[in-house]
Amino acid sequence: MMGFTMWAAIGVLLTACIAPAGAEALVPIETFAAANRLHSPRLSPDGTHLAITADLGDGHHALMVHRTDDMQRTALLRLPRYELPTQVAWVSDNRLVLAKGRQVGSREAPVPMGDIIATDADGKNQKYLFGYQQTLRTAGIEAGFGYIEGLLATPNGRFYMRRLSRGTQRSQLYDVDAGNATGRLVADIDVKDLRFTLDRQGVPRFAAGVDDNDRQVLFIADAQGRNWTPAASDSADTVWTPYAFNADGSQLYALQSVNSGPSTLVVSTPDGRDRRVLAQHPLRSVSDIEWGATPMQPFAAVIADGKPRAIYFDAQSPDAQLHDALSNSFPDHYVAYVDHSRDGNRSLLYAFSDRDPGSWYLFDRAQGKASLLLSSREGLDAARMGERRAIRFRASDGMELEGFMTLPAGVATPAGLPTVVMPHGGPHAIRDDWAFDQDAQFLASRGYLVLQVNYRGSGGRGRAFEEAGYLKWGTRVQDDLLDGLRWTIGQGYADGSRVCAYGASFGAYSALMLAARAPDLIKCTAGLAGVYDLKMMYAKGDIRSTQSGNNYLVRTIGRDEAALVAASPTTLAAQITAPVLLVHGELDERAPISQARAMQTALERAGRAPEWMAVPGEGHGFHADANNIAFYRTLETFLARHIGPAAH
Repeated sequence: MMGFTMWAAIGVLLTACIAPAGAEALVPIETFAAANRLHSPRLSPDGTHLAITADLGDGHHALMVHRTDDMQRTALLRLPRYELPTQVAWVSDNRLVLAKGRQVGSREAPVPMGDIIATDADGKNQKYLFGYQQTLRTAGIEAGFGYIEGLLATPNGRFYMRRLSRGTQRSQLYDVDAGNATGRLVADIDVKDLRFTLDRQGVPRFAAGVDDNDRQVLFIADAQGRNWTPAASDSADTVWTPYAFNADGSQLYALQSVNSGPSTLVVSTPDGRDRRVLAQHPLRSVSDIEWGATPMQPFAAVIADGKPRAIYFDAQSPDAQLHDALSNSFPDHYVAYVDHSRDGNRSLLYAFSDRDPGSWYLFDRAQGKASLLLSSREGLDAARMGERRAIRFRASDGMELEGFMTLPAGVATPAGLPTVVMPHGGPHAIRDDWAFDQDAQFLASRGYLVLQVNYRGSGGRGRAFEEAGYLKWGTRVQDDLLDGLRWTIGQGYADGSRVCAYGASFGAYSALMLAARAPDLIKCTAGLAGVYDLKMMYAKGDIRSTQSGNNYLVRTIGRDEAALVAASPTTLAAQITAPVLLVHGELDERAPISQARAMQTALERAGRAPEWMAVPGEGHGFHADANNIAFYRTLETFLARHIGPAAH
């Protein structure tokens, strides 16, 4: 056990003592390749049990329940291969519900399946509550898609479920009993895909979503949760989205964006009037909210401009002072509240950093002590990881951009380092953050400076910034990355003669585009699970399988065939003079392997055959540790051959 007094910042074992990069052997590849075995824990209302999502390896997942006092397991609910919990909620001290999702590839976001299951903390009384396979026992409710929408402030075995069904345009909310699988309809709006905001008594007050053009739709109910009407628009340049009510329902917290800029946190009366800004940033949207235990209401907003920081609404409040003391007790980490027990005495904390993937602690207020419960990556030594340093620079057209450099461990002042440009996937609604990045830390452990740029189109800066990347995948997005690289070289951090590009998914597309657009800078390029032919996205892959997916493609890459061809790496193969490594899972549904084969063929026709690694049985990213190890070893060798070996 590990403890500390809440008002004294005592050193914790998580403190990183960075050793010189060459002082010891390389961190083994296996350390990076191993999956996060345990994650997303949730504390029971009485603070005595912990529900944990477990990765059992090779695409198998489970929900485990442990006692918090001794971490002995009381239940194990195994799910079919590629299925995993996407939502877990305690509906009483002894009963919890989970919603299932499907994830064929490790680098794709799990897709909710609509199935909701309930179980007791000891694994007994398991029930399939709702989904396409089975409906609630209440007469008149058809099978469909279930989503855990909310809980009561005082758990009573019930939860609120949002229901969708095939062929319907309605949004419906049910009050569901997780014991006997019955429910009653509490809200019904003749508009599809709306999400409900409930007050602390469980009354639905707002319903928000987007239309087919990705523009906000907002409905408001009366104080009894009835008589839904479209909310009056503030103005054409303001989007206001209700988030949560405070404990007594007298205040409403919401996110607000003006002129499509970053989202600020505002507080208002329950009807949305008399708004007051609580937290804002010129470049970054509010990314999270910290909730106090008693009463259960927000006391801080989180801004992630570099290392996340809590913006306290009242720095002298007990909640703010306690959180600040906890944060000081975990040096160089950010400390987030995950859950609180009903009586407010026990809290589940999550402490993470750029070097540390994170651990969860049980904090006992009466004892002023935090006890380590579990870590997301056992065996990973944070002291041997590199710093992730936030950067800002001006793009060639004057736009201010930000991103991160991950430095090799022991490097305080980077100078002339071999560099890997690593564009993030997505590309939209995704961003690079300060938190531990497995790929970046692996490359930094091999002596490379890793550059990540939040290019136009990235998330976290508002709609205008995201839309600035629409229809510009092959142009302005790549310019932003190259501007960041040239800035890094100009600062003396990177060796301009030793630069490679590597990315996964959209990052792989970008890595190949960078090689085509800047052959003077990019000495080698590697793509994992990439998209290389934009026109093919309309013919193959799971994005185009839904109307919303097709709408997304039209918005982001367009229908102009000439533009799609011009912005595809397959078309530009002759301009790619750098060596290429292509890695792909044969079962990839997001970016089918036909994408990689098309790129392979195009390069071969240009007389520049790539290195090739096709992995049977894997999808959009690899589940099996052995396959991740083989990939990292191949990438390590490839980079060392062309811009290394890195000094170590």
